[in-house]
Amino acid sequence: MKVVILSALAAVATAVELSTNLNYHSPSTRHSNLGIDLPTVHRRTLKRDSVPYSPDDLNFTHGIASGDPYPTSVILWTRVAPSLASDLGNITVEGNVPLYSHETERYIIADPNPICVDWAVWPATSSNATRWKRQENETVVASGRAYTTSDIDFTIKVEAGGLSPFTEYNYQFTICGSDKKSRIGKTKTTPDKNDSVSEVKLAVFSCSNFPNGYFNAYGNAARKGGLDYVIHLGDYIYESAGGGERAHDPPRVTFTLGDYRTRHGQYRTDPDLQLLAANHPWIPTWDDHEVANNGYRDGFSALNNTEASFRQDGRMVSVDQRKMNAVRAYFEWMPIRQVDLDDNLRIWRSFELGNLADLIILDTRNYDRSITSLGWNDAYIELIRDEASRSLMGGRQESWFYRTLKKSKDRGAKWRIIGSQVIFSGADGAGTDTWGGYTANRNRTLQTLIDNDIDNNVFLAGDSHRNQVADVTWLGELDYNPATGSGSLGVEFAGTAVSSSGRAGPISAANTYARNRVRDTDVLQWHEGYYRGYFVLSVQKDKVTAGFFGSPTVATRNPWELPLANLTVLSGENKLSRPVAGGKVEAGFAKGGTTTGTNLTLNTETKKWEVIGFDEMFISR
Repeated sequence: MKVVILSALAAVATAVELSTNLNYHSPSTRHSNLGIDLPTVHRRTLKRDSVPYSPDDLNFTHGIASGDPYPTSVILWTRVAPSLASDLGNITVEGNVPLYSHETERYIIADPNPICVDWAVWPATSSNATRWKRQENETVVASGRAYTTSDIDFTIKVEAGGLSPFTEYNYQFTICGSDKKSRIGKTKTTPDKNDSVSEVKLAVFSCSNFPNGYFNAYGNAARKGGLDYVIHLGDYIYESAGGGERAHDPPRVTFTLGDYRTRHGQYRTDPDLQLLAANHPWIPTWDDHEVANNGYRDGFSALNNTEASFRQDGRMVSVDQRKMNAVRAYFEWMPIRQVDLDDNLRIWRSFELGNLADLIILDTRNYDRSITSLGWNDAYIELIRDEASRSLMGGRQESWFYRTLKKSKDRGAKWRIIGSQVIFSGADGAGTDTWGGYTANRNRTLQTLIDNDIDNNVFLAGDSHRNQVADVTWLGELDYNPATGSGSLGVEFAGTAVSSSGRAGPISAANTYARNRVRDTDVLQWHEGYYRGYFVLSVQKDKVTAGFFGSPTVATRNPWELPLANLTVLSGENKLSRPVAGGKVEAGFAKGGTTTGTNLTLNTETKKWEVIGFDEMFISR
């Protein structure tokens, strides 16, 4: 009897050690069958023929990352595995088994040996150079141990606590009992909510399609430095089956858990993504392609909840099963907190950046979204776009969003930075796959701003693969003047893609298209669709400035970057400052301004400027 009790206690004790890896918690440990049974995972190690991995057999296969910073903690991520390949087992999330059951030995040969990893955090040094060894004078302020197995695709995700607000730290992982270490990374906590902060810099990215081109924008931002946090507004991966020199792996559209794990793993092999992920904390959200194109509550553009679609389109994978697979892989592979373990589809959350700003991250794609435009139903969506029942985010998230806006105003935060996947301002014209297709939801948001006198609102967007900057107003309700910006309730900065498709060349044709779009759209103040890239948002007490940067080509990996435009909104004005972009942009077209293409390009490795040009923007496929 004693032996049985001691064995059970040992299993529970090791399960507690396993629980330090947050990926064992998803999607919920508070409900039966919704979390991984850690004692069961541990019992696999008690077999007599169980042989643990040697450190020589293991590697940090996909770099390191940090994310979702709080004032006293940050999430750290890595993957330690015997091979680059992901675990392809799908049995634990399908068929007639308890949801997320990890009694996997009944079904497949499960990995019996948890891999042990130590981690350490210490105050950052000034050096940005790649390092592999901590110096003797660098004192560890937080450390711990975590385990991983094939159940979670050998990923490690821990929360490093006990840190100081708005402070830079280095971090590193080590395989237990060995000298095998990851590279040293750099991260940063957020300010305490009451701290007086003079400036926060956010690098904003979206839409990184692996086969379409190289992720030069990530590398350029990492090499330049000077950033506090990285915001990714989604389409971080694509579910499609792109070919060419950077062909998608697996070479098919993703449906299964193994598919999505493999796709995440492929993206994390990109050296520029690894560089940015290692050296700056990320605050990501998903768009549609992390799951499937044009997703909504009950399906996607190429899969819906019917038997015919299940059989013909879904490779015998249902809509709900596909979402479960994609979401689970996302939480395993991203340095992100799951803020509500009772709700595995919730990614919407907020961050208080001192008394300077609140960063509000939305999910306008997957969380209880009413049906969207899917190609075959566009006429129907046009008929119902104004119905009051339609919501881009679902009632629960809507209520949270409006409460968060009011709370931010009441606590005295200077700015509200709102991260949305799709265009809010109407800069995209009459599109129905954006906020424009959910008029009532958009109007409820605007009414909340008006009724509560909430100002200094800055919306961020991705998805469109174009740089678009606009005033935010309520056309038809407010007296808006496009020339002066009076009647505006805020601004929207929408960024281009890291590598996803855009306007075809030549640049002159793209500029002409931009001129016509700005002319025909009242709220749109600057449009540019040729370059791939990102923008940096500098948030200060008296103003917010967005600097847009373009990659002259993503057909090759290179360090070249052009400054495209700088646009400003002053505190209390709730509109873009005029003249827009100071009256001059490198590309595209600004309302009332001039376009002067210089091709003066920065080499972010050598820090030298040259006039260069490229014939192709994207990889030919």
